[in-house]
Amino acid sequence: MDEFFRGLWDFAGSYWWLIFPIMAMGGGAAKAWEQSAKRRHQRRMETLRMKGELKAAQIAARGSSGPVRNAPKEIDSDARLPSNQLLERLFAEHDEITARWLDYELDVAKLIAFPAMSDGRQPLTAAFLRAKKTADALRPASADAKVSEQQITEYLDAVGNYAVAFEIAEKDARRLRDSTFTEPERKKLDRAQKLLKVAVDESATQAERNLAYKRVRDELEGLIVLSDEAVQVLEKQVAREIAAPRPPTEG
Repeated sequence: MDEFFRGLWDFAGSYWWLIFPIMAMGGGAAKAWEQSAKRRHQRRMETLRMKGELKAAQIAARGSSGPVRNAPKEIDSDARLPSNQLLERLFAEHDEITARWLDYELDVAKLIAFPAMSDGRQPLTAAFLRAKKTADALRPASADAKVSEQQITEYLDAVGNYAVAFEIAEKDARRLRDSTFTEPERKKLDRAQKLLKVAVDESATQAERNLAYKRVRDELEGLIVLSDEAVQVLEKQVAREIAAPRPPTEG
Protein backbone atom coordinates (compact mmCIF):
# COMPACT_ATOMS: atom_id res chain seq x y z
CA MET A 1 0.00 0.00 0.00
CA ASP A 2 2.87 2.39 0.85
CA GLU A 3 4.43 1.65 -2.50
CA PHE A 4 1.12 2.49 -4.20
CA PHE A 5 0.90 5.92 -2.55
CA ARG A 6 4.56 6.64 -3.24
CA GLY A 7 3.99 5.81 -6.90
CA LEU A 8 0.90 8.02 -6.93
CA TRP A 9 2.81 10.98 -5.47
CA ASP A 10 5.69 10.40 -7.88
CA PHE A 11 3.22 10.50 -10.76
CA ALA A 12 1.61 13.67 -9.41
CA GLY A 13 5.00 15.27 -9.00
CA SER A 14 6.04 14.47 -12.54
CA TYR A 15 2.73 15.45 -14.16
CA TRP A 16 1.60 18.30 -11.89
CA TRP A 17 0.75 20.40 -14.96
CA LEU A 18 -2.15 18.08 -15.77
CA ILE A 19 -4.09 19.57 -12.87
CA PHE A 20 -4.97 22.67 -14.92
CA PRO A 21 -6.67 20.97 -17.91
CA ILE A 22 -8.34 18.53 -15.51
CA MET A 23 -9.68 21.42 -13.47
CA ALA A 24 -10.83 23.13 -16.65
CA MET A 25 -12.59 19.96 -17.77
CA GLY A 26 -14.18 19.60 -14.36
CA GLY A 27 -15.30 23.20 -14.41
CA GLY A 28 -16.80 22.78 -17.86
CA ALA A 29 -18.64 19.65 -16.79
CA ALA A 30 -19.93 21.40 -13.68
CA LYS A 31 -21.12 24.34 -15.77
CA ALA A 32 -22.84 22.04 -18.25
CA TRP A 33 -24.53 20.18 -15.38
CA GLU A 34 -25.62 23.47 -13.84
CA GLN A 35 -27.12 24.65 -17.13
CA SER A 36 -28.88 21.33 -17.60
CA ALA A 37 -30.30 21.52 -14.07
CA LYS A 38 -31.45 25.07 -14.73
CA ARG A 39 -33.23 23.99 -17.91
CA ARG A 40 -34.93 21.14 -16.05
CA HIS A 41 -36.03 23.55 -13.33
CA GLN A 42 -37.38 26.00 -15.90
CA ARG A 43 -39.22 23.16 -17.60
CA ARG A 44 -40.78 22.07 -14.29
CA MET A 45 -41.82 25.65 -13.53
CA GLU A 46 -43.29 25.99 -17.02
CA THR A 47 -45.26 22.78 -16.50
CA LEU A 48 -46.60 24.03 -13.18
CA ARG A 49 -47.53 27.35 -14.79
CA MET A 50 -49.34 25.55 -17.59
CA LYS A 51 -51.27 23.44 -15.09
CA GLY A 52 -52.22 26.63 -13.29
CA GLU A 53 -53.46 28.19 -16.51
CA LEU A 54 -55.48 25.09 -17.25
CA LYS A 55 -57.07 25.14 -13.80
CA ALA A 56 -57.78 28.86 -14.05
CA ALA A 57 -59.44 28.37 -17.43
CA GLN A 58 -61.62 25.60 -16.00
CA ILE A 59 -62.67 27.76 -13.05
CA ALA A 60 -63.36 30.73 -15.31
CA ALA A 61 -65.38 28.53 -17.65
CA ARG A 62 -67.47 27.18 -14.79
CA GLY A 63 -68.06 30.68 -13.52
CA SER A 64 -69.24 31.93 -16.91
CA SER A 65 -71.82 29.18 -17.21
CA GLY A 66 -73.80 30.36 -14.19
CA PRO A 67 -75.21 26.92 -13.24
CA VAL A 68 -78.51 26.91 -11.38
CA ARG A 69 -78.46 24.68 -8.31
CA ASN A 70 -82.05 23.54 -8.53
CA ALA A 71 -82.22 23.22 -12.31
CA PRO A 72 -84.12 20.23 -13.68
CA LYS A 73 -82.19 17.18 -14.74
CA GLU A 74 -83.13 17.61 -18.40
CA ILE A 75 -82.60 20.98 -20.02
CA ASP A 76 -84.78 21.83 -23.00
CA SER A 77 -82.77 24.39 -24.96
CA ASP A 78 -85.92 25.83 -26.55
CA ALA A 79 -87.41 26.53 -23.13
CA ARG A 80 -84.14 27.68 -21.53
CA LEU A 81 -82.64 30.26 -23.89
CA PRO A 82 -79.47 30.91 -21.81
CA SER A 83 -78.43 27.27 -22.22
CA ASN A 84 -79.06 27.54 -25.95
CA GLN A 85 -76.91 30.64 -26.14
CA LEU A 86 -74.20 29.04 -24.05
CA LEU A 87 -74.01 26.05 -26.39
CA GLU A 88 -73.81 28.36 -29.40
CA ARG A 89 -70.91 30.23 -27.80
CA LEU A 90 -69.20 26.95 -26.94
CA PHE A 91 -69.67 25.68 -30.50
CA ALA A 92 -68.11 28.88 -31.84
CA GLU A 93 -65.14 28.55 -29.48
CA HIS A 94 -64.78 24.85 -30.30
CA ASP A 95 -64.85 25.55 -34.05
CA GLU A 96 -62.36 28.42 -33.76
CA ILE A 97 -59.80 26.24 -31.98
CA THR A 98 -60.26 23.47 -34.53
CA ALA A 99 -59.80 25.97 -37.37
CA ARG A 100 -56.58 27.23 -35.79
CA TRP A 101 -55.33 23.65 -35.50
CA LEU A 102 -56.27 22.87 -39.10
CA ASP A 103 -54.33 25.95 -40.15
CA TYR A 104 -51.24 23.97 -39.10
CA GLU A 105 -52.47 20.52 -40.07
CA LEU A 106 -53.34 21.44 -43.66
CA ASP A 107 -50.56 23.97 -44.34
CA VAL A 108 -47.39 22.08 -45.26
CA ALA A 109 -45.27 25.22 -44.94
CA LYS A 110 -46.41 25.64 -41.33
CA LEU A 111 -45.87 21.95 -40.61
CA ILE A 112 -42.28 22.25 -41.81
CA ALA A 113 -41.74 25.42 -39.76
CA PHE A 114 -43.42 24.02 -36.62
CA PRO A 115 -43.27 20.21 -36.91
CA ALA A 116 -44.17 19.60 -33.26
CA MET A 117 -47.78 20.62 -33.99
CA SER A 118 -48.26 17.39 -35.96
CA ASP A 119 -46.04 15.17 -33.81
CA GLY A 120 -48.12 13.14 -31.37
CA ARG A 121 -44.91 12.03 -29.65
CA GLN A 122 -44.50 15.52 -28.21
CA PRO A 123 -46.17 15.44 -24.76
CA LEU A 124 -47.94 18.81 -25.09
CA THR A 125 -49.16 18.01 -28.61
CA ALA A 126 -50.40 14.63 -27.39
CA ALA A 127 -52.23 16.37 -24.52
CA PHE A 128 -53.87 18.75 -27.00
CA LEU A 129 -54.97 15.88 -29.25
CA ARG A 130 -56.50 14.11 -26.24
CA ALA A 131 -58.32 17.30 -25.26
CA LYS A 132 -59.60 17.63 -28.84
CA LYS A 133 -60.87 14.06 -28.83
CA THR A 134 -62.70 14.64 -25.54
CA ALA A 135 -64.28 17.92 -26.67
CA ASP A 136 -65.38 16.38 -29.98
CA ALA A 137 -66.93 13.41 -28.17
CA LEU A 138 -68.84 15.58 -25.67
CA ARG A 139 -70.15 18.07 -28.24
CA PRO A 140 -73.98 17.98 -28.44
CA ALA A 141 -75.53 17.42 -31.84
CA SER A 142 -76.89 20.99 -31.95
CA ALA A 143 -77.64 23.97 -29.75
CA ASP A 144 -81.31 22.89 -29.76
CA ALA A 145 -80.58 19.38 -28.53
CA LYS A 146 -82.02 18.24 -25.21
CA VAL A 147 -79.07 17.87 -22.88
CA SER A 148 -78.66 17.62 -19.13
CA GLU A 149 -76.97 20.24 -17.02
CA GLN A 150 -74.21 17.72 -16.36
CA GLN A 151 -73.65 17.28 -20.10
CA ILE A 152 -73.39 21.03 -20.61
CA THR A 153 -70.95 21.36 -17.72
CA GLU A 154 -68.78 18.53 -19.03
CA TYR A 155 -68.75 19.99 -22.53
CA LEU A 156 -67.96 23.45 -21.16
CA ASP A 157 -64.98 22.06 -19.22
CA ALA A 158 -63.84 20.08 -22.27
CA VAL A 159 -63.87 23.17 -24.51
CA GLY A 160 -61.95 25.11 -21.85
CA ASN A 161 -59.35 22.34 -21.66
CA TYR A 162 -59.21 22.18 -25.45
CA ALA A 163 -58.55 25.92 -25.75
CA VAL A 164 -55.80 25.99 -23.13
CA ALA A 165 -54.18 22.77 -24.40
CA PHE A 166 -53.99 24.26 -27.90
CA GLU A 167 -52.40 27.50 -26.67
CA ILE A 168 -49.80 25.53 -24.71
CA ALA A 169 -49.04 23.11 -27.56
CA GLU A 170 -48.76 25.97 -30.06
CA LYS A 171 -46.43 27.95 -27.79
CA ASP A 172 -44.24 24.89 -27.28
CA ALA A 173 -44.15 24.08 -31.01
CA ARG A 174 -43.08 27.63 -31.82
CA ARG A 175 -40.40 27.41 -29.14
CA LEU A 176 -39.08 24.06 -30.38
CA ARG A 177 -39.34 24.72 -34.11
CA ASP A 178 -36.89 22.16 -35.64
CA SER A 179 -34.65 21.81 -32.57
CA THR A 180 -35.68 18.17 -32.02
CA PHE A 181 -34.14 17.19 -35.36
CA THR A 182 -30.50 16.46 -36.15
CA GLU A 183 -28.42 18.85 -38.24
CA PRO A 184 -28.80 16.74 -41.45
CA GLU A 185 -32.56 16.53 -40.81
CA ARG A 186 -32.79 20.30 -40.33
CA LYS A 187 -31.03 20.78 -43.66
CA LYS A 188 -33.61 18.52 -45.31
CA LEU A 189 -36.43 20.53 -43.75
CA ASP A 190 -34.83 23.74 -45.00
CA ARG A 191 -34.55 22.32 -48.53
CA ALA A 192 -38.16 21.17 -48.37
CA GLN A 193 -39.29 24.64 -47.34
CA LYS A 194 -37.45 26.23 -50.27
CA LEU A 195 -38.75 23.65 -52.74
CA LEU A 196 -42.27 24.17 -51.45
CA LYS A 197 -42.14 27.81 -52.52
CA VAL A 198 -41.38 26.67 -56.07
CA ALA A 199 -44.11 24.00 -55.96
CA VAL A 200 -46.81 26.60 -55.28
CA ASP A 201 -45.30 29.43 -57.32
CA GLU A 202 -47.78 30.44 -60.02
CA SER A 203 -44.97 31.98 -62.08
CA ALA A 204 -43.22 28.59 -62.36
CA THR A 205 -44.08 26.14 -65.11
CA GLN A 206 -46.23 23.13 -64.34
CA ALA A 207 -43.22 20.85 -64.86
CA GLU A 208 -41.17 22.89 -62.39
CA ARG A 209 -43.97 22.78 -59.84
CA ASN A 210 -44.45 19.04 -60.25
CA LEU A 211 -40.73 18.35 -59.83
CA ALA A 212 -40.49 20.61 -56.79
CA TYR A 213 -43.53 18.89 -55.25
CA LYS A 214 -41.97 15.46 -55.73
CA ARG A 215 -38.72 16.64 -54.14
CA VAL A 216 -40.63 18.13 -51.19
CA ARG A 217 -42.22 14.75 -50.50
CA ASP A 218 -38.80 13.06 -50.78
CA GLU A 219 -37.18 15.52 -48.34
CA LEU A 220 -39.97 15.09 -45.78
CA GLU A 221 -39.97 11.30 -45.98
CA GLY A 222 -39.36 9.91 -42.50
CA LEU A 223 -39.34 13.38 -40.90
CA ILE A 224 -42.90 14.71 -41.07
CA VAL A 225 -46.04 12.71 -41.76
CA LEU A 226 -48.45 14.66 -43.94
CA SER A 227 -52.12 13.89 -43.48
CA ASP A 228 -54.13 12.86 -46.53
CA GLU A 229 -56.00 16.16 -46.28
CA ALA A 230 -52.74 18.15 -46.26
CA VAL A 231 -51.53 16.27 -49.33
CA GLN A 232 -54.79 16.99 -51.16
CA VAL A 233 -54.58 20.70 -50.36
CA LEU A 234 -50.96 20.86 -51.51
CA GLU A 235 -51.63 18.92 -54.70
CA LYS A 236 -54.43 21.33 -55.62
CA GLN A 237 -52.02 24.23 -55.14
CA VAL A 238 -49.38 22.54 -57.26
CA ALA A 239 -51.82 21.63 -60.04
CA ARG A 240 -53.36 25.10 -60.18
CA GLU A 241 -53.51 26.37 -63.74
CA ILE A 242 -51.18 29.23 -64.60
CA ALA A 243 -53.37 32.16 -65.46
CA ALA A 244 -53.19 33.05 -69.14
CA PRO A 245 -52.20 36.64 -69.90
CA ARG A 246 -55.13 38.89 -70.62
CA PRO A 247 -55.37 40.27 -74.17
CA PRO A 248 -54.69 43.96 -74.41
CA THR A 249 -57.78 46.07 -74.17
CA GLU A 250 -58.70 48.17 -77.10
CA GLY A 251 -58.48 51.83 -76.36
